[in-house]
Amino acid sequence: MAASLPPKPAMTGIPPQQQPHLPPNPASAQGQQPMAPQGALREISPVFLCRIGQETVQDIVTRTMEIFQITRATQLPNGVTQNQAMYQDRFMKLQEHLRQLALLFRKLRLLYERCVEMTADLQEDPGELVPYVGEELVTVRVEPCNPALLQERQQVLEKVRQKNQEMKVLMDQMRNLLWDVTAMLTLRK
Repeated sequence: MAASLPPKPAMTGIPPQQQPHLPPNPASAQGQQPMAPQGALREISPVFLCRIGQETVQDIVTRTMEIFQITRATQLPNGVTQNQAMYQDRFMKLQEHLRQLALLFRKLRLLYERCVEMTADLQEDPGELVPYVGEELVTVRVEPCNPALLQERQQVLEKVRQKNQEMKVLMDQMRNLLWDVTAMLTLRK
């Protein structure tokens, strides 16, 4: 084993922003990664945490699908002696997937709690932004618009109604045509 080289001293007379990027010391690369300062952890945004949460949910779904694939491929032992090593291998895979799922759920819970903690000072409650089924919607007061805009809106709505009616007629015609074609093909056989 070769002795590790001493770290290179900083270049004197050059501000740290202008110093060239030096490759890391190989001895330090083998050791532990340096811990991020506490201030950097506080600067993580809730959006970034939500992205990590989304990836975690995708990992959970993937693991769950793998569990279902393993269980679907496993044959029930209906009195038939099978290879015990194969069953043991599948059992170990299932145990590992379940352990990983538990870890992913814990990670997701921590992300959720951190997001709730970071967004506690928001003015709107997320429940107010997305209404639940069965809740009464709060009516929004609409300010009066320019009469020309209202008239234009009515004209656009009327054009949309006309186009919808035309589409309905075309769909009925197509449906009747398909019925006729199907009837002719069945009579032909």
